[in-house]
Amino acid sequence: MAPISTPQTPFGRVLTAMVTPFTADGALDLDGAQRLATHLVDAGNDGLVVNGTTGESPTTSDAEKSELVRAVLAAVGDRAHVVAGIGTNDTHHSVELARAAERDGAHGLLAVTPYYNKPPQEGLYRHFSAIADATGLPVMLYDIPGRSGVPIETETLVRLAEHPRVVANKDAKGDLGRASWAIARSGLAWYSGDDMLNLPLLSVGACGFVSVVGHVATPELRALLDAHLGGEVQKAIEIHQKLLPVYTGMFRTQGVMTTKAALTLQGLPAGPLRPPLVELSVQETEQLKVDLAAGGVEL
Repeated sequence: MAPISTPQTPFGRVLTAMVTPFTADGALDLDGAQRLATHLVDAGNDGLVVNGTTGESPTTSDAEKSELVRAVLAAVGDRAHVVAGIGTNDTHHSVELARAAERDGAHGLLAVTPYYNKPPQEGLYRHFSAIADATGLPVMLYDIPGRSGVPIETETLVRLAEHPRVVANKDAKGDLGRASWAIARSGLAWYSGDDMLNLPLLSVGACGFVSVVGHVATPELRALLDAHLGGEVQKAIEIHQKLLPVYTGMFRTQGVMTTKAALTLQGLPAGPLRPPLVELSVQETEQLKVDLAAGGVEL
């Protein structure tokens, strides 16, 4: 069983959007995935997202996605919420992936805004509703217009929140004003999907994070969250400011590339990237070392 959750934190509070480790020849590394998942939960994550963008979902097969969900569940499913990314820009395919994730035992679903085809808001509403109708699992929406080209507007979020299985939103919109209104009006559990805005989003009502930086800084993210919840505002600000070089460094270029480089530097499972992603250059790796060290991350 997954850890106990509440309506306010349906997937826990600190989740890492986990990379998908590959072997040297580019195959799925299930043993590495289990070791990485165990490391992340031991570090303080109470949830993991697999098969998201950071998990290189555009270049993993449906069969690999199922294998990964089952492997991570076997490793940490009794200690952490395992949320499966199932979003594509094809509603039918997304529904199929949602049903597969439910069969595999996932605790919840992450559904990204359909990308590239730029549907209208009614299309988004119908897309997400079809996913929520397809299984008995709770759904976290993922609003990231920088990748998808289309935001989920506040009115659409409010409509979707009426569905009993649409319970949360991962916000990577980068707009605190719109987030404030959407949190107030929708009642959805709100998760920061933009590490630089983790603390600001908490201040307007977010309940936690779905983080990339969690790969290297989960204890600090947990401390930031605990300080905020405990009313220790200055301490939360100090942790936020300490993490600024890490936030910056992990996103100087594509986040999967920097994350796998950082994990490799720490001796943790990561492996190569699948094209069109590429390994960091020597110069980029050296800069990443500087950024992580400035934020107190040990390599």
